[in-house]
Amino acid sequence: MNSEEKRREALKASGCIPRHIAIIMDGNGRWAKSKGLPRIAGHQEGVKTVRQIVEVCAELGVEYLTLYTFSTENWNRPKEEVSTLMKLLLRTLRREIDDLNKNNIKLSTIGDISQLPDKVRDEFLDAFNRTKHNSRLQLILALSYSGRWEITEAVKKIAADVVSGKVDSDKIDNKIFENYLTTANIPDPDLLIRTGGEYRVSNFLLWQIAYTEFFISDVYWPEFKSKHLYDAIDSFQKRERRFGKVSEQIKKKKKDLF
Repeated sequence: MNSEEKRREALKASGCIPRHIAIIMDGNGRWAKSKGLPRIAGHQEGVKTVRQIVEVCAELGVEYLTLYTFSTENWNRPKEEVSTLMKLLLRTLRREIDDLNKNNIKLSTIGDISQLPDKVRDEFLDAFNRTKHNSRLQLILALSYSGRWEITEAVKKIAADVVSGKVDSDKIDNKIFENYLTTANIPDPDLLIRTGGEYRVSNFLLWQIAYTEFFISDVYWPEFKSKHLYDAIDSFQKRERRFGKVSEQIKKKKKDLF
């Protein structure tokens, strides 16, 4: 067993692996620029990182992994870059689908995929269907997604159901609201990782990260490896998650369990 395998097993032995990890994969463009390469080279290298991190999360026992792949604001980037990104998504899907199935990984998405080019959308829908019975890890790609878009769409749907009589406005609470989000039936992230050293959430999972633990890495996404993921999880395991309570309440609850 090498040092990396030993560290992975030690993290697993702690019994405190995040059930759901969300990642803002930042720094592809800056990595490429630092190497004197075109931006697309950073995105291509970033795909390799995705492959490694998905594999490691599956080995650790993470149940949900959400990757901020393409935001609604990203449509405002230069047309050539957006077109190239869509082609890269298409090629990646076609290349990875067999491995996803082999590794028992379910692929899903959150976001407005109706905005994707037809070929890309159709390829995703086929991938969702082909992996829908897999159960080892759910890989969720946030595509044409933003937190504000998601909340606005949820409000529209609730308003329509109130008007039609399906929902009593006086009974709307957090649980009901969550059922209208694209993440319905997906637990909130335990850990949010952002690479590239920026300290902002960039319109990502605004409702869901209310009590999520944050880990900011200065490493650009193409250089983010398993050891950096282990650092994030190690930091997570050392924190006390109080969810608005005080330490004494949390400690008492743990004591009562035993």
